[in-house]
Amino acid sequence: MNGETAWPLYENRLRRVSAYIHDHLDEELAMERLAEIACMSSYHWHRIYRAIYGETLAATVKRLRLHRAAGEIVRTELTVSEIAKRSGYPNLQSFNHTARYRKEGSHTAFEPSPDGKTKAMLDVTIGEIGPIELIGVAHTGSYMQIDKAFETLFGTLYARGLAKPDMRMIGVYLDDPDLVPEEKLRSIACVTGAAEVPAAAPFERRTIDGGDYAVLRHKGPYADMAKSYQWLFAEWLPKSGRQLKDRVMFEEYLNNPREVSPTELLTDIHMPLV
Repeated sequence: MNGETAWPLYENRLRRVSAYIHDHLDEELAMERLAEIACMSSYHWHRIYRAIYGETLAATVKRLRLHRAAGEIVRTELTVSEIAKRSGYPNLQSFNHTARYRKEGSHTAFEPSPDGKTKAMLDVTIGEIGPIELIGVAHTGSYMQIDKAFETLFGTLYARGLAKPDMRMIGVYLDDPDLVPEEKLRSIACVTGAAEVPAAAPFERRTIDGGDYAVLRHKGPYADMAKSYQWLFAEWLPKSGRQLKDRVMFEEYLNNPREVSPTELLTDIHMPLV
């Protein structure tokens, strides 16, 4: 088997492994089981996994569990000890930095004050951007699981030797989660700077229209961004004197979840304006 035909085979196998990891985070993810899904020996498949995804299996599992935990801290009533246990942190002390986010995180800015208004005072900038050409991988389902598509996107880019250090991470969201059932939500995990990347499966091309955009910078877990969106629509937009343009919103992820904790993630939310 030559290199030209081998990589697509590895891509498909590792895509299955990545999907399995996302869907079985609460289970013991044995190396042998994942090697079986990849249809390769554990000796070889993990080396290929690390070469393509840039991290070990253990690092992937720890990162995904930690990001899920950050979302559960904000969106659920589970105790911190329960969340820590689900995330593989038997020692609560090592989980405390993430746990503090429940009391001190950016979402607390949206808690209502006595007059019923939120306390949020967030910075929004307005600027004009030109059209942005993207290459991406489509995702259907919960927006909180678009990371599956990003794993496929970057895994395939690296496998095909197409990844570039200046590529920007963009998430394009096509549906309103208040109107469309979660299992039917459509989104695309994208990168910029891919004009020369062939749009062969699983890739597809997408263009973000140029024009004026309001940009809100969100700091914290991705799971917490719904409150930033709500504030942007309910409080900022009516007072801004601007109108919403009938175009898709998008998010740009300014740092890498592999390199920073969920509480330090920075995301620019882009709202198109007339």
